[in-house]
Amino acid sequence: MADDNAETFADDDAGGAPVKKGGAKNGFIGLLKWILIAVAAIIVIVTVVFITIGLTKKDGNGGTQNFSVATEYTSKREAYDWYTSLDPINTNTDEQIAATVRVQVALGYKKDDKAASTEITNRRVEITDTLRRFFSEQTANDLKPQNEEILRQNIKDLLNDTILSDSRIRDVRFTQLDVTQQY
Repeated sequence: MADDNAETFADDDAGGAPVKKGGAKNGFIGLLKWILIAVAAIIVIVTVVFITIGLTKKDGNGGTQNFSVATEYTSKREAYDWYTSLDPINTNTDEQIAATVRVQVALGYKKDDKAASTEITNRRVEITDTLRRFFSEQTANDLKPQNEEILRQNIKDLLNDTILSDSRIRDVRFTQLDVTQQY
């Protein structure tokens, strides 16, 4: 099997020295092959860039929205029913110069869990009192927005461990959390 770039030699009448035939033709074919490879590479790169840009679209606010190609790997968050009938809690923080706290809490429980809804309703006064005591033991620094995730987890654990017996609270959210410091 002959290579396209192989040199062919023929005997010359004037001494039998080898002579190269088709050198310019083979060089041109080799150059053309590399040019086609470069053009194909550029086409692939441009196509990948346009697909990537197409998947990342601008939203109305000038930011970007990323769209995932593999949506089957995203976990779906569980939907909860929410108990929002707890009374608003007004208390002071546990500090030398106390801050005033006004908070409204919503409790999330497993969707269509009638036992949880009934138990939370039956223990509403205990839950409100426990929440009031919980917030009165906090400082203004504890109630800063960057600490809300810790607060929600602590409240969930507190209510599940001390108040509820037949059901579980799955999530806690603040529909209002105002901290007013006295100066």
